[in-house]
Amino acid sequence: MTLASAPGKVILFGEHAVVSGIPALGSAVDLRARVMVEDLPGGLEIETNLPLKGFSLDLLAGRLSSKEALYATRYVSAVLEELGATGLHIKVESDIPPGAGLGSSAAIVVAALAALSSHLGLGLSRVEIAALAHRIEKSVQKGLGSPMDTALATFGGYLQVSSCVRELDLPPLALVVGHTEIPHDTRHEIDKVQSLRARHPDLVEPIFGAIGLIAERAVYLIKELKLAELGELMNINHGLLEALGVGTKELSELVYAARGVGGALGAKLTGAGGGGCIIALPGPAGGPTLEIALRQAGARVFHARTGSEGVRLGA
Repeated sequence: MTLASAPGKVILFGEHAVVSGIPALGSAVDLRARVMVEDLPGGLEIETNLPLKGFSLDLLAGRLSSKEALYATRYVSAVLEELGATGLHIKVESDIPPGAGLGSSAAIVVAALAALSSHLGLGLSRVEIAALAHRIEKSVQKGLGSPMDTALATFGGYLQVSSCVRELDLPPLALVVGHTEIPHDTRHEIDKVQSLRARHPDLVEPIFGAIGLIAERAVYLIKELKLAELGELMNINHGLLEALGVGTKELSELVYAARGVGGALGAKLTGAGGGGCIIALPGPAGGPTLEIALRQAGARVFHARTGSEGVRLGA
């Protein structure tokens, strides 16, 4: 059996503005997807715990329990098709909630490529895995896959993304993630913001510019661990995203619970908005107080450490 795992991600700063070429800052986090590969002569089977509590799908025999099963395994199926692989049993497990903007699909694609590359003796380099993963995810998502997600799943650490991808050497941060458990539609949110930009370019372009300045300034603040100032930037960035119309009542309730009772230094939505997650930077009271506040506000809560290791063989 061959096992590989890859991390999820958070976008720290730069959502939506990055679509227009403004730098965004993202980090790999220590929530991981794991893909296990073993031989299954004469068969091709995918087993997963996402998102249906667990099931098996035999692709060769055509045994398919539901449309949802096919949806859950579409990324692994695309990897197997790309590599022309058969005679295998694939098991997928993940700590990363799907549809939350935390890079679940990218992590699964990258982990699957790494596991299959090792198991089949393909010898894919990390650079090749990142490029192939981006192409596969983008194809499955009909042109929407982000190079940041697959790059972070592959290389880990921190990345600054605009017209190119730049690795950054920054210290880890302890974040608390609050998940609304409301799935978001990334394409819809991007289209909504770009439509707003087309109607009011003189208003939206300066917002994008401010988001870009925040993303650039945050690099220095993280490097120097100036956490109070970093929290202020998170709060400002969230307000700008609200102005673009991608906030929701549920996201705002979590943000204000985190900043208020939770004592967070800062909190903001992460990802496309319209649902999904917020990230919060714990204050002097620490992560447990923040976790309690978010749970009381209705969130599913995760603790996440930024700057995590990229894809690796083993768990």
